[in-house]
Amino acid sequence: MDEVKYSQSQINGEGLTMRKEKISSAVIRRLPRYYRHLDDLHRNGTVRISSGALARSMGLTASQIRQDLSCFGGFGQQGYGYNVERLRSEVAEIMGMNRDHRILILGTGNLGRALIENFPFSANGFQLVGAFDINPDLVGTTLGGLTVRHIETLEDFLQEQPANVGVLTVPAQVAVASAKRLAACGVTGIWNFTNIELPQQEIADVHVENIHFADSLLTLSYMISEGQA
Repeated sequence: MDEVKYSQSQINGEGLTMRKEKISSAVIRRLPRYYRHLDDLHRNGTVRISSGALARSMGLTASQIRQDLSCFGGFGQQGYGYNVERLRSEVAEIMGMNRDHRILILGTGNLGRALIENFPFSANGFQLVGAFDINPDLVGTTLGGLTVRHIETLEDFLQEQPANVGVLTVPAQVAVASAKRLAACGVTGIWNFTNIELPQQEIADVHVENIHFADSLLTLSYMISEGQA
């Protein structure tokens, strides 16, 4: 996904008008960093911050921050900077954290279990509503307050309790089939941990976020190797 449209013309009645219809994926991928940093500042009692101070603490430039935020409208005030609480709330709004996304997990092995029991879905605007597996030793057990259901009940479950996001922590050999089942049930987003690329042409109406742990580790390996060269 190289760019997306952002069509909302006003946020929270604050007169936040949009300046661009298409936002680059690079800007979108920086938004969670902004939110996380602003959330830390807010919890530590910071009321306002300049673009320069925000840039220094994040390892960015002030012009980059101003340029990124200008994609979504006007935020700071000349001579005042940014109101931390307001900017944090507006970035959360932009990312859809207030839309109560419903999410379910396919695959409750080690990774699926870890996500269910430890990942703060609700703090990020997601309601975890279901967990599915095929392993008879797991089906019927309870994880994080959810009863693990058999994967064959997926369609019936989604018909009764629609969800818009699916997490794939299934074996790679069934990843594509699982993604197709989710797409056929109306799921519009997939968080993919299977370490394979899903064929986008076969699930054209679904947004996919691929998570490759090895990519991150190999990036670190490159940086370490460069430093030792």
